[in-house]
Amino acid sequence: MKKLVLATACFFSFFLSSSLLQAAELKFAYVDLSRIFNEYSKTKDYDKSLTLKEETYNTERDKKVEEIKQLQDKINLLSEKEKESKKGDLENKMKTLNDFDREKQTDLRKEQDEKMKEILKDIEDVIKQYAEKEAYTLVFNDRVLVYQNKSLDISDKIMELLNKAPVKDAAKKGSK
Repeated sequence: MKKLVLATACFFSFFLSSSLLQAAELKFAYVDLSRIFNEYSKTKDYDKSLTLKEETYNTERDKKVEEIKQLQDKINLLSEKEKESKKGDLENKMKTLNDFDREKQTDLRKEQDEKMKEILKDIEDVIKQYAEKEAYTLVFNDRVLVYQNKSLDISDKIMELLNKAPVKDAAKKGSK
């Protein structure tokens, strides 16, 4: 019986010591994902592009709205009989404006969603490449952590890699 207790104690001691050794090999880091997203050059470029597209959309929309206002002003000067005949034109222009708004807003939203996914994928790929190269066990988003030691923050390194090189080669070039 003593041999069984001794053998069990030895087994648990070995198991515990090997678990502690493995835990010592764990390497953690975290990133400020919001900051990385906002400071990424691709995000800034996309924001400029989106702003130009929104300005173009607004210019086109303003022209359509002005046409409708002019038609309304003309209709207001007409007799009741003439107003009825022009009412269809006004309704068509209003419908065209609403369709235009819906289509353009849907297109802009769709493009924005696609670009955000693309940017987040780039960030994720660089973090993964860097973590694998530097042998990190886990990399967290700082928003899920209650406390973080600033020495574990690799956001600056990830930003450098993202803005320096193409995504596929970013982690390789950054750690040379």
